[in-house]
Amino acid sequence: MESKESQPLHVEYHGEGEKTIVFIPGLGGTTRYWSHGIGPLAERHRVVLVDLLGFGASPKPWTHYSVERHVAELHAVLESLGDITLVGHSLGALLAVAYAARHRDQVENLVLIGMPYFGSEEAAYRYLRSGKVKWGFLYTNVLLVMITCILTRRVFGWLLPYVRRDIPSEVAEDLVKHTWRSSTSSLWEVVYRYDAADELRELDGRTQILLIHGRDDDIAPFAAIKQLADEQPGCTLVALDGLDHHPFLRTPDTCLTHIHSLVSGDRP
Repeated sequence: MESKESQPLHVEYHGEGEKTIVFIPGLGGTTRYWSHGIGPLAERHRVVLVDLLGFGASPKPWTHYSVERHVAELHAVLESLGDITLVGHSLGALLAVAYAARHRDQVENLVLIGMPYFGSEEAAYRYLRSGKVKWGFLYTNVLLVMITCILTRRVFGWLLPYVRRDIPSEVAEDLVKHTWRSSTSSLWEVVYRYDAADELRELDGRTQILLIHGRDDDIAPFAAIKQLADEQPGCTLVALDGLDHHPFLRTPDTCLTHIHSLVSGDRP
């Protein structure tokens, strides 16, 4: 009998259409991060939602959650879909870039929502310790992150829908569907150590790149993303005034409009 850890990632399919759009959530996110807002898009396209390795309903092995491992697991379930548009949020946006760089013939479009970019691990530490992010210093210490993950999952997790009133209750509930290993390893290996800028520059003109970012995002600072977009030919930046790290949760219709326009070839 196949062990649970050797099974493929959890994938959900919605709608039918000529174009296939795959949504990848951020750290601690699951398919339910997107499910409240994809209805209009699924009326026109095939929408695919996936839980990353170590999160949600996907297997949670004791492993090194590197960029390469995440991309390999994604490719195992996405390879058969043909040409795709990848939409990623935060950690998922970084992995979308990594996937596109390794599978250029498959990825037609990239939509990167709230993508964190610091330039280096040391720069990420400096920013998170600067006081601009509430409790940001906590996320620069492996031991503290590990303890926080364990306590949240085993003790305080049931409180999250009441404490995190800024996000839908089902999204808050799913923040405990990971392990300290998957969360900590993914944070360091992908968010802090992976340089998405290098691989964005290597993508040829076949892949169109759309960045959607809140100007008030304190987790993934807007200034760094604007500079990245300015330096990257072929990148289009949609800056959303007054929005934080979760544009898709705050204004899904706006995000869907931009995604549909990109996929349909209606963008100028």
